[in-house]
Amino acid sequence: MKSLFSVCLILLSFSSIFAQQKISTREMDRINWMEFAEFVPEKNYYGSLTCRHTGATRRHQQRCGQHRSFCHAMDIAEELNAMVAPTLNYGITGSMAAFPGAFQISEEAYIPFIRDILKGLAKNKFKNIIILNGHGGRQTAVLQKVAAEVAHELGVRTLVINWWSFASDVTLEVFKEDGGHAGLNETAYIQAIDPTLVHKERYNPDQATANPKPNTWSAVPFPSSIGLYQEGQGYPNFNQAQADEYFRKVNAKVAELIKETIRKWDLAGL
Repeated sequence: MKSLFSVCLILLSFSSIFAQQKISTREMDRINWMEFAEFVPEKNYYGSLTCRHTGATRRHQQRCGQHRSFCHAMDIAEELNAMVAPTLNYGITGSMAAFPGAFQISEEAYIPFIRDILKGLAKNKFKNIIILNGHGGRQTAVLQKVAAEVAHELGVRTLVINWWSFASDVTLEVFKEDGGHAGLNETAYIQAIDPTLVHKERYNPDQATANPKPNTWSAVPFPSSIGLYQEGQGYPNFNQAQADEYFRKVNAKVAELIKETIRKWDLAGL
């Protein structure tokens, strides 16, 4: 799930009282309103968890952000007793907008859209709103700002997680080097989900460029779809065993943060 890449996803978590009940699906867009009313914790004063993956649509030779974000949430939904809401496949980061198939939407359209979605979740009595963001830059700042405003305005609890940064220690643990946008870590995550989305035959190391250090240089459009975090590190290696290990460990780390944050919210009576 990083780069934000190109997706936004929502995960809705129930209280443990529902753990022994069988819900027909964990996908919010596949459940009818009657079952939704039975399981959403409004009448029982329980909160819920919303997990969003957001990003800017764009092309990568070897991985697909939509699948990454969706599977990231689906993998932890059962553990968190959660539902997964529909994905949002467009974002405001435009550094890759010149690549074929890519474009961005304006902040003027994006900000009220995100705000209304979060407010709609609060209206439906979801107390805990967890935003799993997969893209840095301006998008991260916007999500953090809007989430905080909605939390203060409506008395809900929000958590924004930039998964690629939060799990950077997992990247170093598994690969012994740093990753990159559409690089080693992101490609591995998608490879673990669906190897058919990874096209090694289209990969060329020259398609990667190290991100510039601050105040050194800037190019528009960025010359490569793969942006390395560190010079000489983060090139995809297409190792399936490492990909599977990375997928498991990233998801476990994200799930643990969510559970621990909610536990402390509850402990403090917030």
